[in-house]
Amino acid sequence: MVDLATARSIGWHPFLVTPEYTALQRARVGDRPLVAAHLAVVLDRGPDRARAAAREGIGMFIGFPAYRSNLARLGFTEEDLVPGGSDRLIDALVAWGDLDRIAARVQAHLDAGADHVALHVLQPATPEHTDLPRKQWRELAALLPQLHRTN
Repeated sequence: MVDLATARSIGWHPFLVTPEYTALQRARVGDRPLVAAHLAVVLDRGPDRARAAAREGIGMFIGFPAYRSNLARLGFTEEDLVPGGSDRLIDALVAWGDLDRIAARVQAHLDAGADHVALHVLQPATPEHTDLPRKQWRELAALLPQLHRTN
């Protein structure tokens, strides 16, 4: 799919990828195509709550064959690719914690060669989280001045 996107469009938007994936693909395809990496984020410092919200948001995709294959190519094992994903897998795919921790993960993708990092706010499925995550978007917007592509 990367080859098709590189040959027939201006780039691609990879989903469920790590900064290592971004670096590998950038090195392979060069500077021309746009890489707009997806990064799920959970603004919660509690590991159990953050991982639970992450699993609710992206867990089902881990079972899809194309994503499983890609994650296996990135070094994840069958123990990681269990329904909902292992803690190691969730921690690699989802930035969770405070703004500094999330900024570091965004910057890791930018340092790896991403032109853009599309943040996908995940929240637990609870009655108080039924609206759009406007509060989280505002908090994340504060990161913009400090983030930039370094290569």
